[in-house]
Amino acid sequence: MIDHLRGRLVEKNPTYVVVECHGVGYFLNISLHTFSLLKDEENIYIYTHLLIKEDSHTLFGFMERSEREIFRLLISVSGVGSSTARTMLSSLSPTDVRDAIASGDVASIQAVKGIGAKTAQRVILDLKDKILKVLDMGEVSTESNNTNKEEALSALEVLGFARRQSEKVVEKVLSQDASLSVENIIKRALKNL
Repeated sequence: MIDHLRGRLVEKNPTYVVVECHGVGYFLNISLHTFSLLKDEENIYIYTHLLIKEDSHTLFGFMERSEREIFRLLISVSGVGSSTARTMLSSLSPTDVRDAIASGDVASIQAVKGIGAKTAQRVILDLKDKILKVLDMGEVSTESNNTNKEEALSALEVLGFARRQSEKVVEKVLSQDASLSVENIIKRALKNL
């Protein structure tokens, strides 16, 4: 219903902001990630998600569209509510959440306060395919080989190759040339699979 707001930042806290649009003040719950991206500018543009329950209408704000998409995916999982999703996006960056889900990293998700092993596994099981389709995998930074390796492994898994087999081949490819881009790692790995 409310997709975004453009207005004056009236109040800024680590957990919420108040944005005034044409005389109406909107209270938006935010993650620490969004808080860190908020500049001290008076006028802001913020993406929103309106959560309607029987007893409340709650508005959530996000500086990045990708964070809002991950939030929406997280709350679609049974057992993950809006406060758990917000905690997850406060503990991990949206990119970290996406990468953890895409690579099946239960430990990273379970490290978030309030998320147990079963919930972490359910998040990965329910969202693994969706998160790769919804979010552009090109957003992942290519600063470290570890990130490139994980991204290549995720892509190979999506293509139907077993994780263990792919890991061995990718390790071999990276041992020959550690500076390869994700695309080249995948291309060389495919030749050896």
